[in-house]
Amino acid sequence: MERLHGLDALPVEQDRTVVTVGFFDGVHLGHRAVLGRTVKAARELGLPSVAVTFDRHPREVLTPSREPRLLTTVDRKAALIEQTGVDTLLVLEFTAAFSRWPAERFVSDVLVDGLHAGHCVMGANFTFGHKAAGTVELLMERGPALGFTAERVELLEIDGRRVSSSSIRDALSRADLEWPRVALGRRFVLDGTVVSGAGRGQGLGFPTANLRTGPRLLLPGRGIYAGRAVVGGASHVAAISVGTNPTFGTEPLHVEAYLLDFDGDLGGSRIAVEFWAYLRDEERFDTPELLSAAIAEDVRRTRDLVPDA
Repeated sequence: MERLHGLDALPVEQDRTVVTVGFFDGVHLGHRAVLGRTVKAARELGLPSVAVTFDRHPREVLTPSREPRLLTTVDRKAALIEQTGVDTLLVLEFTAAFSRWPAERFVSDVLVDGLHAGHCVMGANFTFGHKAAGTVELLMERGPALGFTAERVELLEIDGRRVSSSSIRDALSRADLEWPRVALGRRFVLDGTVVSGAGRGQGLGFPTANLRTGPRLLLPGRGIYAGRAVVGGASHVAAISVGTNPTFGTEPLHVEAYLLDFDGDLGGSRIAVEFWAYLRDEERFDTPELLSAAIAEDVRRTRDLVPDA
């Protein structure tokens, strides 16, 4: 999949394309339905498929301090979109000036002049342009006069529950991993970089990898989890903590993972933590020895729940 940034990165001369647009946070099954239909339509028409997304959540610009935490980094989102078979991913910068573009300018500058859209595939709740004035129905109505057709993909429901990024965020914040697994079609993964911690895990007999994550990323609800950690192309069973280390005083909320049966220095490594099961609440223990015993039980349960790779 080709990945481009900004309209200026598009070739001046290019074929017609089949286009979809969205923020696609999490690339859940509803998003995959839209992306999959885009790829299928492109193949039917013999045209390349293009997915357009943005470098930040629009609400970060439109309603600062009230924007949602994100389910995926831009890189993971790109990798998940690539899995759907999309030919090109175009990432646009969502600025205050861009947010004021009328819907008609988005159509003319992005869809028509930029991408030479021959067909557009959009989710039923897709809106664009200043004050969200642009809709799929607008594209269907005005598209033919501008040289393209458009279709809508209905919102996805599973067992009567609508699949949405917000519902996945809500579940994760409550440490509910089941709905995210169903709605995402995969287990929730948090990406980060291993940084130095206080070193207490080593003293307790369970050295952990402390994650530094992007400030916009969502952390699951506080507690202890079983899962896996992928680092350097290798996957390891891991016991995971999301919390503040209350036994040793209050620290900023963070994630750390103990990789079972791993011995080595992970400092500076990129790591992806996959959440499989919620084990228990985070607790404050009266002594480090009691904490160590609790971690040992967490590790035992993690071995039972998560198979070796």
